[in-house]
Amino acid sequence: MIADTIAVMTESRLEKRRPPAYRAVWLSLALAACATQDTHSPAPAPADGAWRSARIVEAAAPLECVTFARQATGFDIRGDAWTWWGAAKGRYQRGSSPQPGSLLVFKQFRKSAGHLAVVTRVIDDRLLVASHANWLNDGHIHEHTPIRDVSARGDWSEVRVWYVPGKNWGRRIYPAYGFLYPLPTIAGR
Repeated sequence: MIADTIAVMTESRLEKRRPPAYRAVWLSLALAACATQDTHSPAPAPADGAWRSARIVEAAAPLECVTFARQATGFDIRGDAWTWWGAAKGRYQRGSSPQPGSLLVFKQFRKSAGHLAVVTRVIDDRLLVASHANWLNDGHIHEHTPIRDVSARGDWSEVRVWYVPGKNWGRRIYPAYGFLYPLPTIAGR
């Protein structure tokens, strides 16, 4: 219906007498009114200033997130990051609550092989700080990166990652499985 209204208004004599720039502005405002609101709009920067210490460190050699995660935590799992969730079953504890030293396991997203981030600090039930490698496909280490839970249920199944170069929340929402905890599962428990 709005498209019909735009077509009628732009063809009217009144519109044809106005300068082309005016029509372009009017058209863009009319179309903006149709846009849907992002229900997961980025939150403001973490209030405690967690983002201020976020930085990118160049590794001696390009580093994958799985190699970094193994070295930082001692997890003995191999394979693409997204496979770690299934590979950990029966070997390591899994859950939906972040803890320092745990791994946040990202699901595959588009063409990615998933991702792993080592939790270094928990700020509150919806915000943590992590270190991880190869986030922007550059092989570098991203230290002290805020990650926010934006899932509707508060279960860390959807997250937004701080974009260090821009000093703001990244635009994308990434699906995640949850957290792996570094203590091996004890048989019978």
